[in-house]
Amino acid sequence: MPVLRRWSYRQVYVLLALLLVVAVVASASIGAFTFPPSRMISFVGEVMGFVPKKLDDTLDRNVFFLLRLPRVLLCAFTGATLGASGAIMQGLFRNPIVEPGLAGTSAGAALGASAVFVFGTIATLSPLGTAAVPVCAFVGSLIATMLVYKLSTSFGRTDVFTLLLAGIAVNAICGAGTGFLSYVARDPQARNITFWNLGTFTTANWASALLVGAAFAGCFVPALRDGKHLNALMLGEDNAAYAGVNPEKLILRLIVINTVMVSVATAMVGVIAFVGLVIPHLLRMLRSADYTFVLPASALLGAAVMEIVDIVARLVVRPAELPIGIMTALLGAPFFLHILIRQRGAKGGFNG
Repeated sequence: MPVLRRWSYRQVYVLLALLLVVAVVASASIGAFTFPPSRMISFVGEVMGFVPKKLDDTLDRNVFFLLRLPRVLLCAFTGATLGASGAIMQGLFRNPIVEPGLAGTSAGAALGASAVFVFGTIATLSPLGTAAVPVCAFVGSLIATMLVYKLSTSFGRTDVFTLLLAGIAVNAICGAGTGFLSYVARDPQARNITFWNLGTFTTANWASALLVGAAFAGCFVPALRDGKHLNALMLGEDNAAYAGVNPEKLILRLIVINTVMVSVATAMVGVIAFVGLVIPHLLRMLRSADYTFVLPASALLGAAVMEIVDIVARLVVRPAELPIGIMTALLGAPFFLHILIRQRGAKGGFNG
């Protein structure tokens, strides 16, 4: 869509916001129970007291508010998290092939969450209560991400080949750890780990949706202020320092922000790959590589795309449901290969 390059950032935001609204309404409408928009508006009116409650609507209203609406919100917050996370990580690593799955962030979070499933009753974890899964997911993802970053970055530049190797190695280590925990776990625990690694929104509830939404909002708002700093970092750490940016503080701050967002989302829905890779890259191709634009646009487009993918996952093997991680892998892996082919002759970094 070359026409987007002539649009202002605000016009693109409006377009993406409209796409997100359409995707959210469609996602809330489609499923085992079908709710036309007029019915959903009626449900909202009944709950808020504007419309008298109908006794024959009780089952449908409960399905909508207790199952469908939390899932739609969790899906949107997760997509926004992964889209924004991909943009942040690609800026930090100064490479378009980076995403939370490739950099070990998701695998580290999955390993931390799996440890809670298996060892959650031990003394060191039990005081954390329901926070044990996101806390351990955060610790695992932070360690994995920092390790990949340190291994692949030298003299202010990130080597693509080293990044791939480091990401593969760290993902393999985390995967081996998760596999071992699956092996020693009892059947219910092993099933939880298996479904975690496939990614799913079937367990969505209001608590998980609000937790992911709060983590996203609390991390994304401060990250937005670093859009210009990421633009400076694209020139290299030395040049960014000349421009008045403290690269070390910026990198550490954004890695922590990114890790909190991704670990909380992963703790709630499992591992969902390739969203963080595809979304920012699409926006660069369609409009601009300016991070003051890419960061908010990635959140909007990521949320909309995740809603659309979730609709497809619900319909493709109906009445069963395909795990969301399988869908994103099927769609994202070819796109990843396309980027690798385009970057094959490059000498590190990327052109935006």
